[in-house]
Amino acid sequence: MRILIVGNGGREHTLLWKLRRDAPGAAFYATRPNGGMAPHCAAVDIAPTDVVALAGWAAANRIDLAVVGPETPLAAGLADRMKHSGVPVFGPSAGAARIESSKAFAKDLMAGAGVPTAAYEVYTDADRAAAFIESVGAPVVVKASGLAAGKGAIVCGTVEEAVTAARDMLSGSFGEAGRKVVIEEYMEGEELSVFCLADGEEFVPLLSSQDHKRIGEGDTGPNTGGMGAYAPVGFVTDALIEEVGDRVVAPVLTALAEGGNRFSGLLYAGLMVTGEGPKVVEFNCRFGDPETQAVLPLLASSLLEPMMAVAEGSGLADHAPVFADAAAVTTVLAASGYPGSYRKGAPIDIPPLPQGAEVFHAGTALRSGHLVASGGRVLAVTALDRDFERARTVSRAVAQAITFEGKYYRRDIGWREAERRS
Repeated sequence: MRILIVGNGGREHTLLWKLRRDAPGAAFYATRPNGGMAPHCAAVDIAPTDVVALAGWAAANRIDLAVVGPETPLAAGLADRMKHSGVPVFGPSAGAARIESSKAFAKDLMAGAGVPTAAYEVYTDADRAAAFIESVGAPVVVKASGLAAGKGAIVCGTVEEAVTAARDMLSGSFGEAGRKVVIEEYMEGEELSVFCLADGEEFVPLLSSQDHKRIGEGDTGPNTGGMGAYAPVGFVTDALIEEVGDRVVAPVLTALAEGGNRFSGLLYAGLMVTGEGPKVVEFNCRFGDPETQAVLPLLASSLLEPMMAVAEGSGLADHAPVFADAAAVTTVLAASGYPGSYRKGAPIDIPPLPQGAEVFHAGTALRSGHLVASGGRVLAVTALDRDFERARTVSRAVAQAITFEGKYYRRDIGWREAERRS
């Protein structure tokens, strides 16, 4: 079997790690693999967004399954092109990927399907956006409608901050992503991430998780792509997951299918659990990062089998996932300066790992055989243990033991869960 991983971040390293365990005899390929992926797969030197070249390569090399990690190539139509070239692919069409690539599209879809979410308005004119913000007051959330690497949503505590954010986005600070802005009411509650393997209107949920988007401890400072995550989330019950399926996932999948955009791949519901129940913050059309690094190490059953079922359209009825009875805590190590400008090229030293710990690479590269930092988020340390607090402790300890110049990490990943359990 020949499997192609598209992407080279922490999510993709985790997908490679899991799929290699599911299919130890398979041949693996990855687009421009990072320093942790490179020893375990053959490199494909084609950009993920070069959809014509990459689909052509996959067809010529008889790839049995292409797994698309990032959202940008999905929005560019990579899954469509793979299917057109006869390559089985796990990932939605460009039309279905609009659930993430256009927040305006997603909000309108939810409104039409009756999915609970924050009240909102969409603007392309800065003065009209400012007038609306002044009429509703603060706190309020300002979002770039397009793809912004997880950094396009700003929670604003004052009207002035919100007006400035909207004007900045519409004046080009987020490029194409900010041509439209979505102004949303602020929702009180606790965030929750739910991944669902989906094929048309059929879906199976994976384990719940919670990420930490802010750079600073105590959830302070600017948003990042994610500084850590843990799974499962203690307050989540079977009844809550059933409610999410019935009120959120099912109606959205139906609405996409009825609109001619059948969804096939991984649907990620980013939720706020409020006093009125779960409400959608956002949808993503792919696995989250770093939640993937916490969820997949707990998956005891095969990931490859349901992925192939989705890619081949054979149904998910026989692919209920099984998870280990344990907790996972993931701590992200970033380069100093992230999410702003950061230094590249610092040598990395990873000591021997304790049992139950894994290190997933993101912004790393091999230079003359030596591992160096090459991105803003560099590594993710995941620790598994039946005891949540022990998993937290090991994740922090390994993060502390890894060395590279300018290393930064949050020491409070999972703090809400720890408070609930204390």
